[in-house]
Amino acid sequence: MGQPKKNTSSPAAQYFAEVLRLLRTARGLSQSELGDLMAYSGAAVSAVETCAKPATDEFIEAAEKALEAGGLVLAAAKYLRLERYPEHFQGFVQLEQEALSVSSYCTQVIDGLVQIEPYARAVLECAFPPLDEDEIERLTLARMERKALLDRKPLCVVNVILDESALRRAVGGPEVMRAQYEYLLACAKRPNIVIQVMPTDRGGHAGLQGSMKVIETPEQTTLVYMEGNGHSTLVSKPADVGVLARRYAMIRSQALRPEESVALIEQLAGEL
Repeated sequence: MGQPKKNTSSPAAQYFAEVLRLLRTARGLSQSELGDLMAYSGAAVSAVETCAKPATDEFIEAAEKALEAGGLVLAAAKYLRLERYPEHFQGFVQLEQEALSVSSYCTQVIDGLVQIEPYARAVLECAFPPLDEDEIERLTLARMERKALLDRKPLCVVNVILDESALRRAVGGPEVMRAQYEYLLACAKRPNIVIQVMPTDRGGHAGLQGSMKVIETPEQTTLVYMEGNGHSTLVSKPADVGVLARRYAMIRSQALRPEESVALIEQLAGEL
């Protein structure tokens, strides 16, 4: 007699599947009946409950509505969505999405919070070792989902400082960059977003030691996140955070003022 097939899906996928199964059975619904309510097949419901296929965002929202789950399906899906991010980034994403403020300084590419989809995809296509198409699509979707922070209520205050070299790097080509510049200009008009540029003619400045992201948590604690080459560091020790926060404040003071930054981005867009 053969051994039962081991479930190799992630704990989050198994948890979501179990929540879906429990809610469905509590309502006295078969998989086919739930599928009918969701405009899915019973086989599709079965595939998610057995972890044979991942739940899409559309499936999750349809299940929440059909089961009148009061947020339980969406709550379970939160952990499922985290798995779309690289492992080293998952913990920070939760902090970022709950933050009172997020302040970043980016040297190589435009901050993921203000990237457009074609730009994000082009960045991921440059990864080495190369990513396959499914992985690029998964990570692009995950990056776009982070942008929900920009519209969250209450509004999160977002400060983005971009090195001019990141703005001039033609990731994805002229058409992608033109659309990306337009999106940055639109973001700069929003009341909760400030965009600044560190010009290349500034010469030496406090940001030469690299990128960073400073967040203020709902408990009004300040944390600093740094990453590179697939590794990350979350700094929470008050003395170390203090040094990095002061460095960020100096970077911000040395960057162009917001109105000057907008003018430079407009100039770059006009050059394409």
